[in-house]
Amino acid sequence: MLDFGSLLLATALSGACLSGTLVAIWLTARQSRFVLTMAVGILLLVLHVIAFWLYGRYASPWLGQAMLALLVAGFFVVFSSSDQYIERGWSRPAAIPVAAIIALTAVVTAAGFDGLGFVIAYSAVTGILIMTAAAFWTSTEVDRRVLAPVSLLTGSSALSFALCAFVIIQQKQWALGGVPRNWAEDVNTVVVVACMTALGALTISFHHLRTQSRLTEETLTDPLTGLMNRRALGMLHGDTRFDSRTALAMFDLDHFKRTNDIFGHAVGDRVLQRFADVVRKYAQDGVEGFRLGGEEFAVIMSGIPALEAHQILRTIGASFGAEVVATKLGPLRSTVSVGICFGEDKATTLEQMLLAADVALYAAKRAGRNRVATAAAADGERSPEPELLFA
Repeated sequence: MLDFGSLLLATALSGACLSGTLVAIWLTARQSRFVLTMAVGILLLVLHVIAFWLYGRYASPWLGQAMLALLVAGFFVVFSSSDQYIERGWSRPAAIPVAAIIALTAVVTAAGFDGLGFVIAYSAVTGILIMTAAAFWTSTEVDRRVLAPVSLLTGSSALSFALCAFVIIQQKQWALGGVPRNWAEDVNTVVVVACMTALGALTISFHHLRTQSRLTEETLTDPLTGLMNRRALGMLHGDTRFDSRTALAMFDLDHFKRTNDIFGHAVGDRVLQRFADVVRKYAQDGVEGFRLGGEEFAVIMSGIPALEAHQILRTIGASFGAEVVATKLGPLRSTVSVGICFGEDKATTLEQMLLAADVALYAAKRAGRNRVATAAAADGERSPEPELLFA
């Protein structure tokens, strides 16, 4: 026969240690709020387990109310932690119905129908667990590696709580005067032990995945402009073979050194940010923007005809030229020079594209800046004259 009390206390001790571990992890990475929320949820479940054990020894209405409230609240906070991780926003509108269920449970338990209170609470937990699984499955940004363990965990837990409610209903035990004693409760206790352990392990795994994703994003993102950096360009397109429907354009902000010398580096940074905003504004499917360093930027356009590619560059150049940055010395307008290179049917490497676009860029600068120049074709065909971007 299962030693019910010992197992409950062991579960409480394990859960308390797990909650403390999660708090310690959160203290080292406070941006991961879902870790702290999970720690709170597990702590509420620990308190529920202790109250459940006490209710089996000293049954009283107030203890029964607290025990069932802690159960529903604990799993709802666990769900809120998952919601924070996947950023679905489901937990806030669900808070009022959950609060109403807790209040209903308290009312029927206080009236002496603690068995009915267990049924309501178990049914609510089953619904919360199903909602947790649904939130993960319908999220398009969740790492597929976490779906299987989350589904197994939430599914088995939901089934065990549903069985507990079913047995009480089947036996019509509306007034228990203590904790339920049946095979479903024994199974549920074992599942809850595994559930709490798995919740902690999954939360730690989620934290590591989120941290790894943020580090990768920071490594590949320019901190000033928010565009991808040169490392990202190499990682994404280092092995790309550029054909005739792929273009690479290099941008260089005109007289940027003079801008820094006259107006200061803070104004120069704002100019760089304005240009990045313009690139983002006119980006579309197949258009990727990168900051190569300093005042140099690159845009890769994939699957876009040459005429449309030139139109995109003209739009970016004209829009940036119309931007006005307020300074202490008066309004500041800047322009940009562009060199564009198209791939070839026999395919061109990223290094060749960058070199050709750079040559075209300097042709645009020699022609008077604020222009776009096209790289010469590999067969020696003369490139068009640099075209004025913004008058």
